[in-house]
Amino acid sequence: MKLHLANPGDIKLFTGYSDDHVMVNKVRFDGSLVVLAEEVRTDWHALSFDELSETHFDYFLALKPEVLLLGTGTKQRFVHPRLYRTLTDAGIGVECMDTPAACRTYNILVAEDRKVIAAIMTTASSK
Repeated sequence: MKLHLANPGDIKLFTGYSDDHVMVNKVRFDGSLVVLAEEVRTDWHALSFDELSETHFDYFLALKPEVLLLGTGTKQRFVHPRLYRTLTDAGIGVECMDTPAACRTYNILVAEDRKVIAAIMTTASSK
């Protein structure tokens, strides 16, 4: 039996990933990006994990997600909580995971109609 994730309308879903890119609705993206159910944003300028700052996380405040999934590339890395304190103070959960796990988790949560955002950093965005 094959299981398929239904994609009603134009919901943005991850359809593939590799070390240097991800695919959203079969469109390839290199570098950092932000994926919401209704849009893909490439204006989040997080060039590398080591350069993440409070400003990179403040970007998400106006979007008001329930949870932010941070895909940290090929390895799971954890951000210091002081960098995303404004998000947790606003009641927004932040989860750090490797990019493949972030893509899979995002697809599950968005299918449950949760207000989730995936902020993805690939190996290409870390170079």
